[in-house]
Amino acid sequence: MFSLPYVAQQVVNGLTLGSIYALVAIGLTIVYGILRLINFAHGDLLMVGAYLALALLLNTALPLGAAVLLPMIIVGGVGVLVERLAYRPLRGAPEVAMLITSLAVSSVIQNGTIMTLSAQPRAFRLPQDLIAQNRVGVVSFSTLDAVSVAMAVGLMALLTLFVTRTRVGIAMRACAENLRAARLMGININQVIAYAFAIGSALAAAAGFMWAGRFGSIEPFMGFLPGLKAFVAAVIGGIGSIPGAMLGGYLLGFSEIFFVGFLPPELSGYRDAFVFTLLLLVLLVRPRGLLSTGAEREG
Repeated sequence: MFSLPYVAQQVVNGLTLGSIYALVAIGLTIVYGILRLINFAHGDLLMVGAYLALALLLNTALPLGAAVLLPMIIVGGVGVLVERLAYRPLRGAPEVAMLITSLAVSSVIQNGTIMTLSAQPRAFRLPQDLIAQNRVGVVSFSTLDAVSVAMAVGLMALLTLFVTRTRVGIAMRACAENLRAARLMGININQVIAYAFAIGSALAAAAGFMWAGRFGSIEPFMGFLPGLKAFVAAVIGGIGSIPGAMLGGYLLGFSEIFFVGFLPPELSGYRDAFVFTLLLLVLLVRPRGLLSTGAEREG
């Protein structure tokens, strides 16, 4: 039998990992909700955010908050630029065209990073006080874990307020419901989509800092796996649903940690296979995801 401290520790680990998946999944689902685009370049924006954070931490005397916020702003702008140059010209084309374009954008970002910074992995060094271990009762966690969870929850709360209380947020919901009707009502579709890409990309940059801090290194292909798993999380929760992306991210994070922590060690190498098995099981029971309304978007 597993001891209570061990179980509590796995819960903390699952909460930290789930927060990262949730942030990336929300960024994916915001864009999908409006454009019905599965943006496979989203994970690469996570990678760009991690590289920018490392550059600021190594070469400037900025406080930690600024070293996280500035990459979010810059990567948000990169997301808007990518939408303007790569996706907007294809709007109205078959969805598969935009899907293939997102794969091309992903390849451009990855190979551009390799050509400019090399493919060599780099250590992601954080201030000593951020990686210091803390103990509360039977649970041990680093300051980075606490900061990551607090930052993820805070960003999700701010996003919820933005989507429900602001004009742009309400316009985003209207576009997700019926893009054609939203355009007829006078909503600036291009502006709303740009906001969606900016927000989703900024969340990916924040997740990039958390992911790099958790694993201690960065490299040009680091965004592929969290991006893919975040897509799984979004599908599990109900792709297009922000609460569903949150739920799917945490469900996936806890499931992955529990799979490694509670099953025999020789099975831990199959954690990714377990992730996709979980996806299949959920889709067999709830094909549209756990929190999907079951309604198709019109327009």
